[in-house]
Amino acid sequence: MNDILLIFGAIFGGLSIILGAFGAHKLKQVFTPELLQSFETGVKYQMYHAIVLLVLGFNLDINAKFYNAIIWCFIIGVILFSFSIYGLCFSSSKGKKLKFIGPITPIGGLLLTVGWVLLLISFIG
Repeated sequence: MNDILLIFGAIFGGLSIILGAFGAHKLKQVFTPELLQSFETGVKYQMYHAIVLLVLGFNLDINAKFYNAIIWCFIIGVILFSFSIYGLCFSSSKGKKLKFIGPITPIGGLLLTVGWVLLLISFIG
């Protein structure tokens, strides 16, 4: 399972750099300041959780009961949170906002939060 953590951490981290650079240079010409700020939020959260996945992959010594749940909350949470933001930003910039994506973002945020709560519980208990 540590391999999954490290693989997703590396993928999310690498994509964060690529998307962040793309946003800083190319998307400034296409996105409104509000869309650019939303896009950057997705990139930041993706990078934060890439780092967390890598740290957990190298140092995970927590209650095995929560191990899989924490990992999958973070991985699925990043995909739903950050990538739904990217989709909303790109579709909005084209004038065709995909509104069905909107409810996905808070579900991703909830999964990220649950992952953090489970991590805290594993440290306490």
